[in-house]
Amino acid sequence: MNIGFIGLGRMGSGMVRNLLRAGHAVVVFNRSRDKAEALVADGVRIADSPGGACRESEAVMTMVADDRAVEQIVFGENAIASALPAGAIHISCSTISTALARRLAAEHQRRGQKYLSAPVFGRPEAAESKNLLVVAAGPPELVERCGPLFDAIGRQTFVVGSDPSQANAAKLCGNFMIAAMLEAFGEAFATLRKAGVPPHAFLEVMSTLFGSPVYANYGRLVADEKFEPAGFALRLGLKDVRLLLETADECAAPMPLASLIRDHLLSAMAHGQADLDWSSVTRVAARSAGVE
Repeated sequence: MNIGFIGLGRMGSGMVRNLLRAGHAVVVFNRSRDKAEALVADGVRIADSPGGACRESEAVMTMVADDRAVEQIVFGENAIASALPAGAIHISCSTISTALARRLAAEHQRRGQKYLSAPVFGRPEAAESKNLLVVAAGPPELVERCGPLFDAIGRQTFVVGSDPSQANAAKLCGNFMIAAMLEAFGEAFATLRKAGVPPHAFLEVMSTLFGSPVYANYGRLVADEKFEPAGFALRLGLKDVRLLLETADECAAPMPLASLIRDHLLSAMAHGQADLDWSSVTRVAARSAGVE
């Protein structure tokens, strides 16, 4: 397929390389042109604007930081909404609000375009190695049509509904589950350090008990206190928990643990951890226990 791709951060660059390896033709745009130029040798063409990246594309994939960035590249001047051909598909892989997903679906429908939400689970190394989990939602025929693109960037695709915003709700709840795990690690490791139990010994027990690579990988980061470079910045984790709580408000679903985690992320931000990995939120529990 002829693909436009917008957003070449640590996640997007790996996704583009895998699209190229799968034989797709890719035109890219990134605000920092040097990140686009770094992919020229892999076979991309560079556009000068978001609209330029999708004007001749069958689908455009976006992987940017937040709602504001998505709004700029979709609704701004020479942007996606005004340039995407009728019948072409916008696939948003970003972690955005359910409200924005509904707005995107409505705007693309108004213009005779198509829209899918397909956020992904995985850190930059998973994006590079085609090991992402894709969570997709939208009209079934569109999801099926975009299956080869999802297969190119990930190891498995999960379809969670026919309304695109359902994929965003699932991604936000999934990130909440990871954040809750980090909160549990932070509190447990603080207690264990005061009890004289080596965190790595405890991690081996938990990795065996839960049998999850997510537990093993994040647990190792916390036990090693290896929070740089950030695979996922703490400020973005705070953004996601805020969006989750907005979705919970829409659904009248209380999430007291999510509110606690938001406060701990805010505390971490106040201590200068915004650009550290979000697993560094565990320092909040350590500070409270006097063991940092």
